[in-house]
Amino acid sequence: MINFLIGLVAGSFGGLFGLGGGVIMIPLMVGILKMGQHKAHGTSLVALIFTGIAGTITYALNGSVDILASLLLASTAMFTARIGARYANALPEWKLKRYFGIFMIFVTLLLLMKPYLSSLGGLAVGWIKILILLLTGVFTGFLSGMMGVGGGTLMVPSMVLLAGITQHTAQGSSLLAMIPAGGVGAYTHWRLGNVRTNILPGLIVGILIGTYIGGSFANVLSESTLRILFAAMLIWTGQKYLRTPVPKTEGEEE
Repeated sequence: MINFLIGLVAGSFGGLFGLGGGVIMIPLMVGILKMGQHKAHGTSLVALIFTGIAGTITYALNGSVDILASLLLASTAMFTARIGARYANALPEWKLKRYFGIFMIFVTLLLLMKPYLSSLGGLAVGWIKILILLLTGVFTGFLSGMMGVGGGTLMVPSMVLLAGITQHTAQGSSLLAMIPAGGVGAYTHWRLGNVRTNILPGLIVGILIGTYIGGSFANVLSESTLRILFAAMLIWTGQKYLRTPVPKTEGEEE
C-alpha cells in the first residue's frame, strides 16, 4: 500500500506538470522506504517508463502530443541516458544526494517560471527546430539517467521557449520521449544492480492511476496554487539534500 501511495502521488504530479515524477518518488523512497540513493534513482527510472506510457495516452486523447518532436528528442536521449546512469553509479552516495538537491532547486525555478513560458515561445522552424530538439535530447538523456527522472524538466521549457511548441503539447511530447530514453537508462541501472524489483508492482499501479488523474486535470484546471505548494515542498526537500554530510573518511582524504 505504501508503494502504491508513493506511485500515486508521483504519478499525479508527473501527469499534471508533464514530468516523470521522479523528484517526488525518489525522496519518498529514500525517506519512507529507507532505500539507498542509487537504488532509488534506478527504481524510479524503471517506474517512470509507465508514467510516460500513461501520460502519453492521456495527453494524446486531448491531441497534445507532437510525435515527430518526441522522436527527435528520444533519438539522442537514448544514447546519453546510459552515460548518465553509469556516471551516477560511480558517484559516492553523499555526492549523488547533493547533486539531486541542486537538481530539485533547479526544477523549482523552472516550475515557478512555467506561467511565463507560453508567452515567450520561440519561432524556430526547419533545421533550427530539429537541431534544438536533438540537442535538448542530449542533455535531458544524461540528466534522466543520472538523476532517475524522466527529463521533462528540461524538455518542456526547451520545447516551449526555443522550439515554439505549445505548453500542453510540450508536456505530452516530453512524456512520450521519456519512454525509450528512460527505458535505456532503466536497463543500465538494472544491469548495475540499482533496481528494487520487489516494490515495482505497487509503484507502477499507483503511477498509472496518478498519471491519468494528473494528466486529465492539466487540461482543465488552473495549477497556480498547486505549483506554488509543490515548489515550496521541492525547495524544502532540496535544501535537506544539499546539507548531506560528507563521510568522515572521505572528508579526511579530501
